[in-house]
Amino acid sequence: MSAQNMPQAPDPLDGIAETLDRAAGAAIAQMTAGLSPITILQAFSDWGHHLAFAPGKQLQLTAKAARKYVRLFDYAVRSAGDRDAAPAIEPLPQDRRFADPAWQQPPFNLLSQAFLLNQQWWHAATTGVGGVGSHHEDMVEFTARQMLDILAPTNFLTTNPVLQRKIVETGGQCLVDGFRHLIEDMQHLVRGLPPAGTDAFRVGETVATARGKVVYRNRLIELIQYAPTTDTVRPEPILIVPAWIMKYYILDLSPENSLVQWLTSQGFTVFMISWHNPDSEDRDLDMEAYRQLGPMAALDAVSAITGAPAVHAVGYCLGGTLLSIAAATMAREGDDRLASVTLFAAQTEFSEPGELGLFIDEGQLNLLEKMMWSRGYLDSGQMGGAFQILKSNDLVWSRILSEYLMGERAPLNDLMAWNADGTRMPYAMHSQYLRRLFLDDDLAEGKYKVNGRTIALSAIRRPLFVVGTERDHVAPWHSVHKIHLLTGAEITFVLTSGGHNAGIVSEPGHNGRRYRVLTRETDGLSYDPEEWERHAEKKQGSWWTEWGDWLASRSGAPGAPPSMGAADKGYAPIADAPGHYVLER
Repeated sequence: MSAQNMPQAPDPLDGIAETLDRAAGAAIAQMTAGLSPITILQAFSDWGHHLAFAPGKQLQLTAKAARKYVRLFDYAVRSAGDRDAAPAIEPLPQDRRFADPAWQQPPFNLLSQAFLLNQQWWHAATTGVGGVGSHHEDMVEFTARQMLDILAPTNFLTTNPVLQRKIVETGGQCLVDGFRHLIEDMQHLVRGLPPAGTDAFRVGETVATARGKVVYRNRLIELIQYAPTTDTVRPEPILIVPAWIMKYYILDLSPENSLVQWLTSQGFTVFMISWHNPDSEDRDLDMEAYRQLGPMAALDAVSAITGAPAVHAVGYCLGGTLLSIAAATMAREGDDRLASVTLFAAQTEFSEPGELGLFIDEGQLNLLEKMMWSRGYLDSGQMGGAFQILKSNDLVWSRILSEYLMGERAPLNDLMAWNADGTRMPYAMHSQYLRRLFLDDDLAEGKYKVNGRTIALSAIRRPLFVVGTERDHVAPWHSVHKIHLLTGAEITFVLTSGGHNAGIVSEPGHNGRRYRVLTRETDGLSYDPEEWERHAEKKQGSWWTEWGDWLASRSGAPGAPPSMGAADKGYAPIADAPGHYVLER
């Protein structure tokens, strides 16, 4: 054997080098809130260098700037003689920062118009530069937008007429109240307490109040069986797999908007997975552990307790992605215990994940993994901060303005209180999820393996009911819709008003709710999202009733409810709902 082919002895510095790299990465991540400065620098370098060698784009931007100055000057002249003069630019429909009539008065009308024109110019400057990678372009455009949002005239006392009016009306008391709110929030943050106002929503008392029993527990889940509220129930139970990035009771908030209580009132037996909130000891729990200890263990329990040959499985967000993996694995192995599969705002194809994809690339994941390595998990505040940045106008700057400057703190509702009750994610699972699904898109590309063998979503042939929401910044509906390309199963797709959470919590009677629905038959023709919108039927009201009818049509005749748990089969009731895991912080 030649020296070249001889096995090399391990370098004694390997372990030390790896530990030093991880420690350095973790320290950087703590300082940058988990954002990779190298990735951001690469994006701006890519954009800046290509722009520097694009004289045509430079000429175009110079001309655009000149035209915008002319438009602003023209508006200044017209508005001086006519307060109702047509503006030089209108804000985007979702931008309500300048809606107050005070912004139409000089000089604030010029400030707002100048800001909007500047914002439009920067969008043109950061997009459409030839040669820039699409991911880098998205990052540069997003970062520029964040910087502009920070500098918006609404954020400063000297340039915000609405704030100035509030100060005059309250004699400055609003600033005192705002400072008190700031101190209160800082105290809660330092002490690790939930936000002020959440104490009015107590799990098991005012939220998560549906009656039931914990009938199974392992190291990762508690399984809740809810008590029937009708004399007879459908023979096929419903098993709900929520996302483990959030507590399950998003689907059992207040009694009037509880999906669980609505389902039991429709004559269904409902089971809910409640996930354990992982800590450092759970760092090695991976995607396969979540599949086996989550939906598969729960399905075994549901089948044993009810004796039902088939179960309606439901997955929400990340739970829906996991359920899809489980369903594809079951189909491969000939396990036919699923009567149907329902997915709420759940992605199975990740090539277009929306703005959340800004945080997903090799450099970003490398830094994130080093940060998780030091603790063994990703803290809920880290992911929550990323979601807030995606909607900084609504979730960050408008809140700072209203609560800390204008002294107005809106009372929390049940959904807001739930949103503040976050969970952690273990190192191994989250790393695999981001790499195998978001970064490499293994599930959609037929490369995802379970037990060493590839699974395919095309193997799923059970009827699918898939829900997307119009304003979803976590799982954009165009991405959710791509499941049509991955399986030939019958798919009823619903697009509902609202966002990732509020669109799902859409109980009958909720004002202003609407949705569109279209069913593609088994192996039928698929439409792209734009065509789908043109063909889908528009309906007013809650999509829950549509889903309830869909489930009923795929269920047997009602009969006597099953027992609560099954002690003789090893599933004796352990505790009353909502159980223990949901209370973990």
